[in-house]
Amino acid sequence: METIFALSSGMPPAGIAVLRISGPQAAQVLRALAGDLPPPRRARLAALRDGSGALLDRGLILWFPGPASTTGEDLAELHLHGGRAVVAAVEAALAALPGLRRAAPGEFTRRAFANGRIDLAEAQGLADLLSAETEMQRRAALAMAGGAFSRRLADWRERLLALSARLEAALDFEDEEDVAGLPPDFAAEVDALGRDIAGFLNAPHAETLREGFRIVLSGPPNAGKSTLFNALIESEAAITSALAGTTRDVLVRPVAIAGVPFSFVDTAGLREEGGADEVEAIGIGRALAELGRADLVLWLGPEGEGPAGAWEIEAQADRADRQAKVAPRNRVSALTGEGLAELKHALVEEAMGAMPGPGEAALDLRQRTLLAEAAEALQDIGEGIGGQLPDQLIVAERLRLARVAFDRLTGRAATEDMLDALFGRFCIGK
Repeated sequence: METIFALSSGMPPAGIAVLRISGPQAAQVLRALAGDLPPPRRARLAALRDGSGALLDRGLILWFPGPASTTGEDLAELHLHGGRAVVAAVEAALAALPGLRRAAPGEFTRRAFANGRIDLAEAQGLADLLSAETEMQRRAALAMAGGAFSRRLADWRERLLALSARLEAALDFEDEEDVAGLPPDFAAEVDALGRDIAGFLNAPHAETLREGFRIVLSGPPNAGKSTLFNALIESEAAITSALAGTTRDVLVRPVAIAGVPFSFVDTAGLREEGGADEVEAIGIGRALAELGRADLVLWLGPEGEGPAGAWEIEAQADRADRQAKVAPRNRVSALTGEGLAELKHALVEEAMGAMPGPGEAALDLRQRTLLAEAAEALQDIGEGIGGQLPDQLIVAERLRLARVAFDRLTGRAATEDMLDALFGRFCIGK
C-alpha cells in the first residue's frame, strides 16, 4: 500500500493549512520532517525541515496510529501557516521522500471505506455533505454520513440473516430429531421485514434535496409568470414584456428560501396550436414537458384549466383588469409585493414535506432501487412456505437475493466503476 499526501484544507492563502499523510510510511514522514513522533492524538509544536535540514515552517503535528484513524491506517497531519509558499515548500519536501505520492480525489475516504471505517452509505453522505449548500442539505447529509441509514440497514440485515439461518437449518437438517422445523410465525416475520423495507421507500428523495424542490410556473402568455419568477428568485433573470410570447424557452434558477433548496422554472406561455410561431411552439413543447417533471405547478391561467394538483395563483393582483379567480390558493402581485411573503412561506411548508426531517436521511435512485429489489424479493414470500422442500428452496433463494441487495447498499458487493464514480465526487485531500 502506497503512502499518500494532500492538502486537506482550503486553497491558500488561509490562516491555517492542513496536510494529511496516510499509509505505512506516515510515521517515517513525521520523523523525517519533525525529528520524532508526538504522542498519539495529541498536537505538538514542531519545526519542520526538508531533507537538507532547511526550516520549512513551525506548526502543529499530529499522529494517529492505525487502525484507529479516519482512514484505518497510520495517518499524520501537519497544521501549517496557510501561505502559498509554505504549503508549496512542504508539499515539495513530501514529494521528494521515497514512496510518497500525491493523493487522488477522494482517496482518503476510499481508503476509509476499504478498511471498514465507513460503509458505502456513509461515504455517500460524506460526499453530499461536501457539496451541501443549504441547511436542509447539510442536515440530511450529516444524518447519512453519521450512519442513520446504515444502522437501519444493519438491523434489517441482522433480521434477514436470522431468518436465513433458520431456513437453512430446516433445509439441511429436517430429518434430524434435535432440529425443529420452521415455526408457524416464520412467514409473518418475513412479511414484517418486507413491509419495513417497503415503507422506507417513501423516504425523501436525495435528488429533490440536491436539485431543489422543483416549482414550475405555468399559464398562458402575459399571465405574469416571468414577473413572478423574478420576484421569487429575487433577480431579474427572466425578460418581462407586455408582448405575448416573450418567454420562449425554459429558464431554471436554483435558490434557497429559509434554508430549503428550490429550483424555480419559468416557461413559455401556453396557447392554442396555430397561435404561435415555430420557435415559440418549441418553447411551448418544452413547457409542457416541464409540467411532468415538476414537484409543484403554480398555475397562473384561467381557473380550473391547470394540471391536476397545481396551485391556483391569482397573479397581477395590482391590476384592475386582471382575470380574478373564485378560490385561488394565493393572490399575489409581483410588482407591489402583495401576497409574496405568504406565497413563499406556503412554498417552504410544502417543500419541507418532501424533504427529510432532522436526523433523517434521503435516499438516492441507486439506494431506492436496491431497497425495492430487497422488498420485492420478500413480498408474498409466505406463500412459498408450505413445508415442502421445493417451496423452501424458493424462499431461501429470495432471502439470498435480499441479502445481495443489502450487500450492494453497504458496499460489500460494490463494483469498481460505481466506486470510482462515487469517490470521484470528492476533492483531493478528502
